[in-house]
Amino acid sequence: MEPFVLKNQSYLTIENWIRQYPELIVGFTTKSGGTSKGVFESLNLGFHVGDNRSNVCSNREIVADLLNFPLSHWVGAEQIHDIVLKKITKADRGYGSNSYDNSFKGTDGFYTNEEGILLTLCFADCVPLFFIAPEKKMIGTAHAGWKGTVGQIAKQMILAWGREGIQPEQIFVAIGPSICEKCYIVDERVINFVDKLLEDEAVIPYNLVNEGQYSLNLRELNRQILLAAGVPDKNILQTKFCSSCNNEEFFSHRRDKGKTGRMLSFIGWKETVDRL
Repeated sequence: MEPFVLKNQSYLTIENWIRQYPELIVGFTTKSGGTSKGVFESLNLGFHVGDNRSNVCSNREIVADLLNFPLSHWVGAEQIHDIVLKKITKADRGYGSNSYDNSFKGTDGFYTNEEGILLTLCFADCVPLFFIAPEKKMIGTAHAGWKGTVGQIAKQMILAWGREGIQPEQIFVAIGPSICEKCYIVDERVINFVDKLLEDEAVIPYNLVNEGQYSLNLRELNRQILLAAGVPDKNILQTKFCSSCNNEEFFSHRRDKGKTGRMLSFIGWKETVDRL
């Protein structure tokens, strides 16, 4: 069953998680319902792609209203396809929310156990990873293109949470909308990195399609990395939505030849008000 369900035209949510944890806000935006024009039509949420900044801010306000999660409580990153993660606290709220200049530099993943913070990252084909350890109230999101994937950013999140006293079997992961293996062709250089990661019994996540060209299933590769890091298979959800195939729903860097907008992964705990 598809774990990502369209909530409205502007975002999908992880239905199973929301049902279990009503205080959780989690999902992935589409490209619909915003104010941007041209190649960024219409809900572009990336500051760094050449869109008009006021349109991006307007689009972010639209999503903030839909989620009932103020923009001033968001955090965002300057993503560089690396494996650096940052633990976020309330003191960090607002960084990267309405400007690329004050986003967290060189960061491709966030995690927190504090409420009232929305962790956000931008995507247009790369794999969005969502993490939750409900017993410890820990949540996170990571950006896994091929570089982040072979660098094992998924494993880095599991290790970081291990240092917080969280065991891999306590962690649940959702692998979100991203480019599928049919649309993602890579060369032998990338496959060499992939081969070094695979366990003996692992499912091979690529196929030779032409000489020196392979179709690569980045989502499956991330699943294999998570399994090797100790996350039980039953704890991993995986979408079938492809950012490239689903032209009506998503921006795609490959399909749109680099001239396109960005979707947003988001995860946060609603802020609760202490009652006397």
